Amino acid sequence: MQRRARPLLGTLVEIGAPLGHEAAFDAVAELQARLSRFEPGSDIARFNALPAGGALRVGALATEVLTAARRLQIDSEGLFDISLGSGPDAWRLDGDRLRKLAAGVVLDLGGIAKGQAVDVAVRALQDAGAAAGWVNAGGDLRVFGELELPIRLRDEAGGGVREFARLADGAFATSHYGLGTSSATTRAVQAHISVVAPLCLWADALTKVVALSGDCGHPLLARYDAAAWRHDVPRFA
Repeated sequence: MQRRARPLLGTLVEIGAPLGHEAAFDAVAELQARLSRFEPGSDIARFNALPAGGALRVGALATEVLTAARRLQIDSEGLFDISLGSGPDAWRLDGDRLRKLAAGVVLDLGGIAKGQAVDVAVRALQDAGAAAGWVNAGGDLRVFGELELPIRLRDEAGGGVREFARLADGAFATSHYGLGTSSATTRAVQAHISVVAPLCLWADALTKVVALSGDCGHPLLARYDAAAWRHDVPRFA
């Protein structure tokens, strides 16, 4: 395994594989250019700039992630919402045509696209001939082939990191959430939400569903062959 890293997606993307690193990094860079709302020419930025009633054609990456986002929105009964409340039902994807149905709706793929980027990088590695490897984008991790990696989480109570599990042929994502302040103490309760799933796109997005529902046994997890954990991190307010 050769290990390489590059700053992308607002974090450090690390790849371990015998070959195909450049193709994988290029795939992630293309996804960032196509889907980031901060890139003026991206499909998402162009949609956000449309007037009500406007439409545009989007690429395969946008079609893939928007289809997944809509499916998750429906399956989670609205908990997962890439419009962030600006108009959950005010956008529609017809094939490769994205329509804006109301003024003010904006889309943000920050809750799902990093996981998709990991999957895209894995596909690029496999297309290049890598039989095994891993991709880690700021805590969104996927391992494939005959390989097993330890998953280490920050131990914010004791310092350093601790091994939580080992991952083989699957994906793992962790997100950090503030959960308010306990009325019985002066501590602000925070948590890491971790999800394991077959694809990193699902693992990344499902951390948001679990955090918003507060349910690590949410029925949606079983539908996506996933499981979730919550790691509380008490801090003094």
